Amino acid sequence: MIWVWIALAPILGGLVYGGERVLRARMQRRQGPPVLQPFYDMFKLLDKRTLIVHAPHALLGVAHFFVLWFTVAAIFLGWNLLYIVFLHLFAQMLLILAGYSVRSAYSHLGANRELLMLIAYEPILILVAVGFYLQSGSFDIAQIVRGGGYLVQMPLLFVALAMIVPIKVKKSPFDVGEAHQEIVGGVEIEYSGLFYEFLYMSRFLEYIFIYSFVFIFAGVSYGLGAALVAGVFLLVNLVDNATARVRTMHMVKIIYAVALSLSIVNIMWIVL
Repeated sequence: MIWVWIALAPILGGLVYGGERVLRARMQRRQGPPVLQPFYDMFKLLDKRTLIVHAPHALLGVAHFFVLWFTVAAIFLGWNLLYIVFLHLFAQMLLILAGYSVRSAYSHLGANRELLMLIAYEPILILVAVGFYLQSGSFDIAQIVRGGGYLVQMPLLFVALAMIVPIKVKKSPFDVGEAHQEIVGGVEIEYSGLFYEFLYMSRFLEYIFIYSFVFIFAGVSYGLGAALVAGVFLLVNLVDNATARVRTMHMVKIIYAVALSLSIVNIMWIVL
């Protein structure tokens, strides 16, 4: 059964992405697109002509998608959380390299922003994994989810994790990687047709990846996990509708000043 969920992970992420667009539209009192709109977009993209700048650029985009999918599979299989964080880091580095591999100012600008986003959220993910290790005695997700009480022992780490969710799903105030008015398509600008399709589906997997971390905080209680994911999902979209985008460096400073500080305090609290 678990392999079915792994196979369906991009579709599940697409449904979450579509549901998010509906929720945002309702918050703005608009009709908005249907839940299945991301999949309609995928079929339209398949009809577009595929142009390749050069082979490594195209391959890096495809590799980014498959490494991200493998990372999500590792989460479902309950593998080592620290290894999963580094697998995700590897997937993001492939995307950044793809951005730098072409002669496009917008692609380089997008790669710069992806790199700064990585610098902002990666320490938080590592500290969350360390927090789970200190509480459960293992980095293995299968072992971590057998425990509980993480919200009580790691409340500040949960707040820090909730703060980086908008970076991963590119929502205000930290949607610096989605700033079309400033960077046009960013790292995606030189992709088209089938190869852009892989990057588009990578967005779906990012939702599964980051919200899986939120779910793990519930431990053995799946009902609580679903409630946590729903709560953070609603909060992220409320904030997205109510705030403007901050500057890239401000995003890094806010995450380091608030989220990283909270994470370190929580780790010290657990250790002491």
